[in-house]
Amino acid sequence: SSQYECLPHWQRALLCCVLVAAWEAARGQLRYSVPEELPKGSFVGDVAKDLALELAALGARVVSPGRAQYFALHASSGHLVTAERIDREQLCDVVQQCVLRCELIVEGEMKVYAIEVEITDINDNAPSFREAEIELKMSEVTAPGSRFPLPEAHDPDVGVNSLQSYALSGDEHFSLSVQAGADGEKRPELVLAKALDREEAAFHELLLRASDGGDPARTGTARIRVAVLDANDNAPAFSQAVYTVRVPEDVPVGSTLLTVTATDPDDGTNGDVKYSLNKITQKASKIFHLESKTGAIRLVRNLDFEEWNSYELELQARDGGGLFDTAKVSISVTDVNDNAPEISVRSALSEISEDAAPGTVVALLHVQDRDSGANGEVRCSLGEGVPFRLERALDDYYSVVTARELDRERASEYNVTVRAADGGSPALRSGAVLALRVLDVNDNAPVFAEARYSARLPENNAEGALVLTVRAWDADWGQNARVRYRLREGRLRGAPLSSYVSVQAETGALYALRSFDYEEVREVELWVRAEDGGAPPLSSNVSVRLLIADENDNAPQVLYPPAAPGWAGVELAPRSAEPGALVAKVVAVDADAGQNAWLSYELAKATEPGLFRVGLHSGEVRTARSPLARDAARHSLVVVVKDRGRPALSATATLTVVLAESVAELLSELGSAAAPAEPAGSLTRWLVLAVAAVSCLFLAFLLLLLALRLRRWRRSRLLPPPSAGAALRGVPASHFVGIDGVRAFLRSYSHDVSLTADSRKSQLRCAGGSCCDTLPARPPSDVSDALVPMGDDMVVNRDHSSTERDYRRSDLQIKILPPWESALKWGLGGGAAWLHPLQSLR
Repeated sequence: SSQYECLPHWQRALLCCVLVAAWEAARGQLRYSVPEELPKGSFVGDVAKDLALELAALGARVVSPGRAQYFALHASSGHLVTAERIDREQLCDVVQQCVLRCELIVEGEMKVYAIEVEITDINDNAPSFREAEIELKMSEVTAPGSRFPLPEAHDPDVGVNSLQSYALSGDEHFSLSVQAGADGEKRPELVLAKALDREEAAFHELLLRASDGGDPARTGTARIRVAVLDANDNAPAFSQAVYTVRVPEDVPVGSTLLTVTATDPDDGTNGDVKYSLNKITQKASKIFHLESKTGAIRLVRNLDFEEWNSYELELQARDGGGLFDTAKVSISVTDVNDNAPEISVRSALSEISEDAAPGTVVALLHVQDRDSGANGEVRCSLGEGVPFRLERALDDYYSVVTARELDRERASEYNVTVRAADGGSPALRSGAVLALRVLDVNDNAPVFAEARYSARLPENNAEGALVLTVRAWDADWGQNARVRYRLREGRLRGAPLSSYVSVQAETGALYALRSFDYEEVREVELWVRAEDGGAPPLSSNVSVRLLIADENDNAPQVLYPPAAPGWAGVELAPRSAEPGALVAKVVAVDADAGQNAWLSYELAKATEPGLFRVGLHSGEVRTARSPLARDAARHSLVVVVKDRGRPALSATATLTVVLAESVAELLSELGSAAAPAEPAGSLTRWLVLAVAAVSCLFLAFLLLLLALRLRRWRRSRLLPPPSAGAALRGVPASHFVGIDGVRAFLRSYSHDVSLTADSRKSQLRCAGGSCCDTLPARPPSDVSDALVPMGDDMVVNRDHSSTERDYRRSDLQIKILPPWESALKWGLGGGAAWLHPLQSLR
């Protein structure tokens, strides 16, 4: 037992735990006891030894019922150790005995052993007070022996380690008394041992100490300050009887305007002064607030110099004993430039005519500023660029008048800004806007968008087609700007212009009332008048030029050869003609214009395709090669004339070309080619009889002529005979004889063939002209051609008008005369025989 007493405290506790555990192990459970605050991993007990088990072989683990694991088992040694630091006061603050439980699970034996570990307290907490400093107030008249409770100290330890005693030190006027409560707690009390005197000491400093029973003992302290209160034997006194302050009206809300001060030599409640408003107006009570403790006067609402410029307040200062003093406060408000000038429109016009005279009053304004002095002096002005000015009427009145003539077309509305500025620093400004509408006067004529209008209209247009739209604008407004259009009177091709075109009065749309033909009318000049709706109305005119555009609506017209009924013209081409020799010329015209009238010629069909060619642009029919003996004597050519319109239009011309070297050969070819037609009636039969009679006469004449020629030929046989084509070699290839029409055409020349009595003097005279001068002949019934042999000479004469041409020569003449005149001269034998060509029967 002496050795046990010599062990330290924690070792003795540990030994007891081991003994208890050994005793409990005999009962099937283990119980250990360890002090708190042991480090993590501290030994708690040898579980393997106490249970006499080989835990390392069997396998074991410790499980705590709660979430926190305070203990752990070393599997190799079988020792139970702490898993973390354990604070008993944290786990078991309200119980004296702190026991933690866990279970040992032996997996090899499938057994569970209960383990209880008691956590014993150690003196790890000192007594402590809730407040480190305690303040008490006692009047200097407090009787000795009076008791004042003091706050208790708290120690979370238990047993001897908890709070055991209190002690007081510091002043002789006080003592400490500790009372034991029913629950065993100790409650300290402060006892006044000696009367207090504030004049001797106004404060007393004490120190209260609390101690526990631990080894070593721990203590906690608290300071106690006792304030001695004085008796109320002095009244408060203000530092001034009257307080005067000047503040600007723009001082912010919440600012302190003035702080009054009243002093009281007493202490405690007797010297505690409270301030209050003793006399104040209802208006001032809403603006000012007096702090009762500090005497500060604060602003709770904005000041307004223009509303009220001075305030009078009466204050009272009262101590805790009921004594008081009074003072007055005078607050003067100074003006600040916080009011902008105010502009009031007393009278104003909303509309004014643009022809109003300068100086016309537009508005009457009243201007004022609520500020005073320079802050209330106002200067007014108008915005720049407006035709108005300001004139002063009275002290605070201004008139806005027109400065010059108005022009609605330049500005139809005005927003006249009147600006006012005061004399403050900085100056405040305000403005007012006068909305003024300018009424229109009809002082502007309509103006067309273009100085001259021009439009193209294709011919053959639909009736009512839109040509163009003229537009005129009038700078005026309303009815004065309403423009109506109409045509000025005029005539076109003897008809009123209004029968060709019309104009929509409201829109200015110009419509064609007729379908125009370019070949009749190519251009239309007209005038359109635009007139406004003013009174009187104003107007203006514009020229409109309407150009009719040509369309390809006319096919080419063949002038030669003519397409008259019964026409069967024949063109003569010598068989000895060289390549490129002119045979004929197709003449055609097109009534269209431009590209639509550009004509081209092409050979569409020919009896011998390679013998003739046609000039693309000239229409000239020429030989493409020299005629061959095997070529047929009679050839039919079909020439197509096309224009260049889109789509192209065309016409055809049919030419008959006979290859012959002499007139006889030509006539023989024509006679063999002529075939009678079917009689169409009694008239046709009479015509056949007439032609037969004339033919008989003609053959007789030929026989006579041939006999005479034969006799003369015998006389001049020494001369070489002329070639078969000599008689017609000088005749151009375009010479032709008409059978059905009984007429001849001279295209660009006239031929005079003179055969004298001496064949050596025979000659052929050709008067050539431009091929383009050829004109179509009259119908066959009007003109006939004649070939007349007479004596030894022959004259061939051709003329478009069938007028007899006398050459005043001794030569015989062949003249072109009508059939009846030819027959008459044949019967009379007037020194010449007239030969009429055969007519083809229809």
